[in-house]
Amino acid sequence: MTGAFLAGLVAGYGVAIPVGAIAILILGLTARTSFRVGAAAAVGVATADGLYAAVAALGGAAVAGLIAPVAGPLRLAAAGVLLVLAGHGVWRALRLRAVTGAVGERRGLDTPTRAFVGVLALTLLNPATVVYFTALVLGRTDQAEPGPLAAGLFVLGAFIASVSWQLLIAGGGTLVGRVLTGPRGRLVTALISSTIIAALAVAMLLPG
Repeated sequence: MTGAFLAGLVAGYGVAIPVGAIAILILGLTARTSFRVGAAAAVGVATADGLYAAVAALGGAAVAGLIAPVAGPLRLAAAGVLLVLAGHGVWRALRLRAVTGAVGERRGLDTPTRAFVGVLALTLLNPATVVYFTALVLGRTDQAEPGPLAAGLFVLGAFIASVSWQLLIAGGGTLVGRVLTGPRGRLVTALISSTIIAALAVAMLLPG
């Protein structure tokens, strides 16, 4: 049973550590708002990873086969959402800089609840995650068809790995926010974050 938990940890870190658009989104979001908002977004990512790990552990190859036909449209939808978020980030940063005294305005993902729900939904648009977890589950010689307890431990390990890494990213965003506390610093952070997110979204649209 310990093997299932450790396998989940390894799988969770494997899918979480590569820096992608979601990581940049969490980093920039935390830098512009607070650690609470970034942490909520981090938990949203980990929840999605945990759900996909559960689907893979319990459904295996059958689930991957069902998802494969819609992988392309989901990837396009995810790229579209990321481009909208990038554009919104630039617009909001420029607007708040232009409006004197515009503080405390809450839009988009700038509250813990919105950050959690929004990032959870965005992460769920990545069908490659369930395929990744499925491949790992089916590749384990000791648990080709894991029982409920082993599956639960695998999912728990994946969730803990994902949430710990995403919270680390959110903490990095807090440090960035403390360094760039002025309006100009916030503007630069928002523009850089949105540019990277847009570039990653475009990369998702290019043929592999």
